[in-house]
Amino acid sequence: MSVAHADDADDYSRPTGETYHAEKALPSGDFYTGQWRDSLPHGHGKYLWTDGCMYVGEWHRGKTMGKGRFSWPSGATYEGDFKNGYMDGKGTYIDSSGDLYRGSWVMNLRHGQGTKSYVNGDCYDGEWRRGLQDGHGRYQWKNENHYIGQWKNGTMNGNGTMIWSNGNRYDGSWEDSAPKGNGTFRWSDGSFYVGVWSKDPEEQNGTYYPTTASGNFEWQPQQVFCVDLSECVVCTCQRIPVLPSQKMPVWYGSSESSSGNKTKSSGSSERPRRRSVDGRVSNGEMELRNNGSGYLQVDDTESNRSSPLRPLRIQPAKKQGQTISKGHKNYDLMLNLQLGIRHSVGRPAPATSLDLKASAFDPKEKLWTKFPSEGSKYTPPHQSVEFKWKDYCPVVFRTLRKLFNVDAADYMLSICGNDALRELSSPGKSGSFFYLTNDDGYMIKTMKKAETKVLIRMLPAYYNHVRACENTLVTKFFGLHCVKLTGTAQKKVRFVIMGNLFCTGHSIHRRFDLKGSSHGRLTTKPESEIDPNTTLKDLDLNFIFRLQKNWFQEFCRQVDKDCEFLEQERIMDYSLLVGLHFREASKDSATPTSGARTPTAGNPDSGNPRLSRADMDRFLLDASKLASIKLGINMPARVERTMRRSDCENQLVGEPTGEFYDVILYFGVIDILQDYDISKKLEHAYKSMQYDPTSISAVDPKQYSRRFKDFIFKIFAEDT
Repeated sequence: MSVAHADDADDYSRPTGETYHAEKALPSGDFYTGQWRDSLPHGHGKYLWTDGCMYVGEWHRGKTMGKGRFSWPSGATYEGDFKNGYMDGKGTYIDSSGDLYRGSWVMNLRHGQGTKSYVNGDCYDGEWRRGLQDGHGRYQWKNENHYIGQWKNGTMNGNGTMIWSNGNRYDGSWEDSAPKGNGTFRWSDGSFYVGVWSKDPEEQNGTYYPTTASGNFEWQPQQVFCVDLSECVVCTCQRIPVLPSQKMPVWYGSSESSSGNKTKSSGSSERPRRRSVDGRVSNGEMELRNNGSGYLQVDDTESNRSSPLRPLRIQPAKKQGQTISKGHKNYDLMLNLQLGIRHSVGRPAPATSLDLKASAFDPKEKLWTKFPSEGSKYTPPHQSVEFKWKDYCPVVFRTLRKLFNVDAADYMLSICGNDALRELSSPGKSGSFFYLTNDDGYMIKTMKKAETKVLIRMLPAYYNHVRACENTLVTKFFGLHCVKLTGTAQKKVRFVIMGNLFCTGHSIHRRFDLKGSSHGRLTTKPESEIDPNTTLKDLDLNFIFRLQKNWFQEFCRQVDKDCEFLEQERIMDYSLLVGLHFREASKDSATPTSGARTPTAGNPDSGNPRLSRADMDRFLLDASKLASIKLGINMPARVERTMRRSDCENQLVGEPTGEFYDVILYFGVIDILQDYDISKKLEHAYKSMQYDPTSISAVDPKQYSRRFKDFIFKIFAEDT
């Protein structure tokens, strides 16, 4: 990315807002020719970079916006829609090898409906997500073999049909571009084989049905993998070498040129116009700055004089919780937990199919294991007190970990490694205690017996829901266990292991727990004590979250599905937990971005480095990080600051102010184990006599779901 100084005496002699033709030789060696307005390209123009890249097309206030053509020195070209410097909309990309993609783009990525024609004769026509085939699509090889069905992350995955040019076909389940699970292979003569498919011969099981008595009884299912599919290799997409948005210059119309051009009159008091990384022009621009005390705040020296908005203070985040070391009251409980997990996960078990039997969900399906201090045939000796360990529905949770792509060794290492767990400072409202693994990967919550019963009751529906909805926002459960201390105490501690929503290399600068109710939904802490680990509530919320169009549509669909599931299970009192990482506050945190620094206090035009568009692209679109962007996880977005009216005390959603920040979002639906039992019904009846019934949290699941969605769809919006 280049910084373009575009001052010219002609610019200052022109009236503001006048568009005219200009030719600009820039200090970097780049060259622009085309329409120009207010010291910025605006209209139709051509930009030539010194490395041979070229853009010809429409500009809007210094950014490529509208129809255009971008070409690379390698011979690759893109022609189509641009938005804010990104390839975004409908467009055609031809890479240097001759492969051609024609279809939808979102932020430089193939996303939506599109067709890819490969130079070797293969062709794919279907849905794309984040640059890869994902959804429903058809792939045809040059030898006329073709596959029609579901895709995931660029591989054949889900239900699909492969038809060979010789008339043979396979109908059934796929995983990683190979048959996996139930399926049928049919020959052109009418013979067929039905069974469970797997690359592992020991897992393969089925029946062959020939059309005649002289059928091919020597045929083996493994021939499909090693022979029939050997030529059905899906071509990969060539990576775009340099993204157009990374090439976009940041335009500075300054009062003096770095190359010694004419300056404006020394008597002029006009401050230089500056353009931030998100394209806003300002003369006292709001920026996140390090104020020298470890905090970051919005610098709004001019606009705050006429605005009631206070600067947004952001403290550096600290690690949560107290390490459980020897002498801690729960040290023995932690050892018991780690011993039990190691035993449960490490216990040999047969390979399980994702199609579980009803018996696996039986509440009586549990395993007790005794852990004497001296050890036994199945358990190691240990230094803790003797205890009993219970696994609830072990097959189900083992299959859930498989479904969530949790590696058993990593799972054990995270929970049972040499590092101790951390106990959060205070129990939750329910009285439960929370523990975090040292790597922040998992959260362990102690459970009441009633909550345990709810989870076991809803487990079949929960399993079916998370299996059907890959992008579900509901809490991921990995295990349900119980520790029973022997001796006189006979104390039972039940706990569930969940995924930690904020397991990330980014610092979480703000976190909100949002229900859509107003009674009691205000943080009681004084402002001076609020830090990044403080969980704020509905009436503390001062942002609207703006998602890119495709993500927003997917978000709305998933919230509808998740709420429908929770309503059917008679669950209420859940909330949406949201975490924000402000991109321009990255200096104080170990973020996986480049080394660009946040500007420090002082002269705003002193040349302090800012987080550039190229840095953002490297984070958002780097191949190593792209796979980590999912709905609710690591999501690039913008937030717009809001302000509540002083005359409306319980206004849930404030008025938009037009003040935007670039953020990384994390969010998910938590606390999904409270059903509408007799205690909640009594709470609803009691509080309804004292407060507005619509403002309290304890309401019927159907009403709760409707109110929750109404609120969420007001605070999340499409970024236009």
